[in-house]
Amino acid sequence: MKDGEVTGLSVALIRNGKVFWHRGFGVKNAETKEPVDDSTVFEAASLSKPVFAYAVLKLAEEGKLDLDAPLNKYLPAGSSYVENDARLNQITARRVLSHTTGFPNWRAGGKPLRIYFAPGEKFSYSGEGFVYLQKAVEHLVAMPLDDFMKKTVFEPLGMTSSSYVWQEKYESLKAYAHDASGGVAGRSKPQEANAAATLHTTAFDYAKFVAAILNRRGIKDATVREMLRPQIKVDDTCTVCFEQATAGKLSTSIVWGLGWGLENSPNGNSFWHWGDNGNVKSYVVADDKSKTGVVFFANSAGGLSIAEEIVKQSGGGKQPALAWLKYEPYNSPSKTFLRAVLSDGVKATGDYRKRGKRTAAGETLDQAQMNWVGYQLLGKKRFDEAIEILKLNAETFPDSSNVYDSLGEAYLKSGETQLSIKNYRKAVELNPQNANAVNAVKQLESAQQVKTDAKLLETYAGEYETPFGVFKVVKEGEGLVGRVAGEADMILLPQSDAHFVVALGSIRLTFVKDEKGVVTHANISVKGQEISAKKIR
Repeated sequence: MKDGEVTGLSVALIRNGKVFWHRGFGVKNAETKEPVDDSTVFEAASLSKPVFAYAVLKLAEEGKLDLDAPLNKYLPAGSSYVENDARLNQITARRVLSHTTGFPNWRAGGKPLRIYFAPGEKFSYSGEGFVYLQKAVEHLVAMPLDDFMKKTVFEPLGMTSSSYVWQEKYESLKAYAHDASGGVAGRSKPQEANAAATLHTTAFDYAKFVAAILNRRGIKDATVREMLRPQIKVDDTCTVCFEQATAGKLSTSIVWGLGWGLENSPNGNSFWHWGDNGNVKSYVVADDKSKTGVVFFANSAGGLSIAEEIVKQSGGGKQPALAWLKYEPYNSPSKTFLRAVLSDGVKATGDYRKRGKRTAAGETLDQAQMNWVGYQLLGKKRFDEAIEILKLNAETFPDSSNVYDSLGEAYLKSGETQLSIKNYRKAVELNPQNANAVNAVKQLESAQQVKTDAKLLETYAGEYETPFGVFKVVKEGEGLVGRVAGEADMILLPQSDAHFVVALGSIRLTFVKDEKGVVTHANISVKGQEISAKKIR
């Protein structure tokens, strides 16, 4: 956990079809140090999907839903989930549960949902598909998802801590998320259920669910066999593949069933799934033949970096699924080098250069790996080391626009505006199509034309109420920084006395005063949406 920067972890093991061991490690919150225990609730993230799939398959075995009927059949007459695309009639519950709908994982920023390929043609992981199936199920059973799941799954299986929506008892039970730098990143409190992503539960509860499948509890043997029957092979090169023109190399070890991934390894066949809500991670794998399994939840961005070690010690053997997911392990060359820099500072960078640009173990890091190390250091506000790493990257790859773009961001975050502009200009020179660098130069040069008074900036500092949580405005040095729980600091660049933009982003703020000159609120523009954020402190 220390090497993987995992703050809190909860693990449950299944043997002979029974939950025989479960334990919490670490803390719920790096600031309060409250320990994780057996009652600690975590976000299951995409581990929400198999639980919903179980409930859908129960509807099918009861004859209430046909897995191969168009889902339009179960929606109100005249409704159309995707406009002007007859292929919607080919999307069934089976295609949702096997991720062959043609939908993207999530639609882009409020844009209409599209079908990108013929349903059934290939695998492409999709949360949107599960939301579509959720709407059909809710209409079919005439109740909200969480009520349906409570009646169909949670109560029959004794999952007393589980819910797809926020419960008041979670205030004291739920772990906080932690970002890649180990900082506390807040907690989501879903008010609306999402079948693909909002399940809240404990490792113990989730292990009860997995044990129910292994023991055919509440579900027929024939249904489980169908659940765990291969439906589609996955592409070795991607998980979300909707924009790939053709399938690449199909995996020989991983296929998808109904709600579960299936893997074939030297240890035998198993079913598995992973969860990733950014700063929380989760994983489950079980063997139907031996009736064994492991479930774990982590409240940290690095949670899956230690997944293979946990699974190896609890169940044994390599996990083809983890290799397919491509999460970097805690002991990778770049993560090992990062720990060396955190320990030895800029000396580690100098040592790397002296060794002919090799780590202590003799590895040479590529451009992407060095960039990743630099950004991890930026997240920890280790600006001197981050700049040294990114300078070394620019030295090694002098023709890359991307490395100068990253170095420009490092200088921006360290407060060295002129050097930031210089490097962004270099990025644009190397690649005029680098939109991020072009925008950064424009924003930074515009901000240089505005001279803001320090006392004026102090009047803007405070807390503002928004639909996405409290937005804090803090005066740092000669400028302003915006903060939202779970997000990186946002540098606010002045465009006039009252108008600011978020550096490297599209968010705009205008501070508003009353007739007495007191700041009352900020008008915030986010992705075309206008928000009036009241100043509350």
